[in-house]
Amino acid sequence: MSAISPHQAMIHIMVTMSAADRTMTDAELATIGDVVRTLPFFDDYNVENLISDSRACSQILQETNGLGIVVSNALDVIPEHLHETIYALAVEVVAADRKAEQEELRLLQILRDSLNVDKLSCAAIERGARARFQAL
Repeated sequence: MSAISPHQAMIHIMVTMSAADRTMTDAELATIGDVVRTLPFFDDYNVENLISDSRACSQILQETNGLGIVVSNALDVIPEHLHETIYALAVEVVAADRKAEQEELRLLQILRDSLNVDKLSCAAIERGARARFQAL
C-alpha cells in the first residue's frame, strides 16, 4: 500500500499529465489549481500543500519507473469507483492548453488501460473536455 493520500495521488496524476510533453504550461498549472480548489474530491485537502505535493511528484518521476510508481500509487489509494474521475482530471489537464501532444495521448492510453475505464466513457470524457475548452 502506498504512503500517499488519495489527494496526493490525484495531484501526482495531474502533474504527470502536465509534464508528459516536458512542458508544464501556465494553462495546465492553472487547471490543476482550479481543480484542487473547486472539485468535491479535494474538499478536505489543504490547498497550501499543492506545491509541495507537486514537487514530490517531480521527485518520483525522476526515479526509475517513476511513471509506473505514480500510476500504481493512484490505483492503490483511489477507490475503483473514482477511476473515471482520475481519467477525467487527466484529460482536463491535457485539454487546458488546447493541444494534445503525442506524449500526453500515450499517457492517457496508459491510464485508460491501467484504470480499466471503458472506451465509451473515455470518449465521453474526452469529448466533454474538448467542448469545454473550445475558443471562438
